[in-house]
Amino acid sequence: MKSKYEEAGVSIDTGNEIVKNIKEKVRETFNKNVLADIGLFGGLFDIGKLNYENPVLVSSIDGVGTKLHIAAKLNRFYGVGRDIVAHCCDDIVVQGARPLFFLDYVAAANLSPESIKEIVFGIADECKKNSCALLGGETAEMPGTYHKDQYDLAGCIVGIVDKDRIIDGKTISPGDVAVALPSSGFHTNGYSLVRKVLLEDAKLDLNEVPEGCSLPLGDILLEPHRSYAPRVLDLMEKIRIKGIAHITGGGLIENVPRILPENIDLKIDASKIKVPPIFSLTGKLGNIPEEEMFRVFNMGVGLVIIVDKKDADAVLSADSDAEIIGEAIEAIAGEKKVVFDN
Repeated sequence: MKSKYEEAGVSIDTGNEIVKNIKEKVRETFNKNVLADIGLFGGLFDIGKLNYENPVLVSSIDGVGTKLHIAAKLNRFYGVGRDIVAHCCDDIVVQGARPLFFLDYVAAANLSPESIKEIVFGIADECKKNSCALLGGETAEMPGTYHKDQYDLAGCIVGIVDKDRIIDGKTISPGDVAVALPSSGFHTNGYSLVRKVLLEDAKLDLNEVPEGCSLPLGDILLEPHRSYAPRVLDLMEKIRIKGIAHITGGGLIENVPRILPENIDLKIDASKIKVPPIFSLTGKLGNIPEEEMFRVFNMGVGLVIIVDKKDADAVLSADSDAEIIGEAIEAIAGEKKVVFDN
């Protein structure tokens, strides 16, 4: 006989099954600083023995968004678990922070143990890649709040950096160069527009290879967000990084100015940006102006690192596909912005 709670659409037994399925995988992310096992009300992380002279905690929270719609259509959830961790790690490493621990939130109308297991396994694997403990999480079953087969996924990360090593862009000056590290696709931004243009209007099949591409559309759209944190942290030990912009919602146009001093613009040579075919196809099918494309999508640039010209080779050697795409210049009309040189 169903309990009253089950009649309302929520199964306590399903929740317990999910915890059982993921417990060992989550423990794989633990290190000596984790003091609490799974199941307590709060995660405990000991920062007392970390070797920082003047430690500053850096945090960020984000969600995967409409990309989950495509994951649900294909019943493939592992990659979106990786997405949320990589996105959050990239958000804090731009300030020089090393990831410490991560917390996740997964919600659905009705929880599928297998789907949640896939998501959490993706989260755990990306946490291990970034030497980050998966300290806690929440799974919520909310019939009536979410439609059938609809998911929500969010995460929060906490990292640490010495105060005198915070990367804030304040020392960027004319002549500094901007190096672009390539994205792996749309990452986790712009999927509402992608869904409308490619799936609703053009009615492309997720299982077919689109024009100019080499993989099925579903594979392209579910390619996980690249994690740049390990290579940035390694670069910080070798050179002085003046500024880093994570190219998320708002694209190059909105994200780069966030790290520029008031008197500096960034002049970008658009011909140096290697735009992947899927972006060009989306712009073509949606009749989207180029400026809007660069305001919505990353256009193949996942991270922009700004350094003194003498340090550019070190950044280029960190990624075989990295490219110098521009330089810092004195601001035109005193307004910090991106200036495209076509």
